[in-house]
Amino acid sequence: MPLSEEELRLLEQMERALSAEDPKFASALRGTALRRAQRRHAVIAGFVLAGGVALLMTGVISRMWIVGVVGFLVMLASTSVLLTALRGAAAVEEDDGDHAPRSSFLDRASERWKQRRRDNDL
Repeated sequence: MPLSEEELRLLEQMERALSAEDPKFASALRGTALRRAQRRHAVIAGFVLAGGVALLMTGVISRMWIVGVVGFLVMLASTSVLLTALRGAAAVEEDDGDHAPRSSFLDRASERWKQRRRDNDL
């Protein structure tokens, strides 16, 4: 059962409070075990994705459309798991360091656009 928005917000507040109170303990909790699990999920999803491609190609070559559809669905599901695992691993790595928050893609693109305009106006 997924958590509600209120529960997610409370959980994030508790995580932040734990990080502020005892950063060493908090980093140990979200450390290598979570990264290792995320990496393992990503690798498994990659192999399942390759199997889905093989199923899809088998269905196309043998002209059995149901096998191709199953292969496509396997590819779709494994890609979803793969992306979730990669995002989770990136979030864990981002939380590990004490650095300034990264700007969003739109902020960086806007800044580059402004810089180009300034350079061209010279």
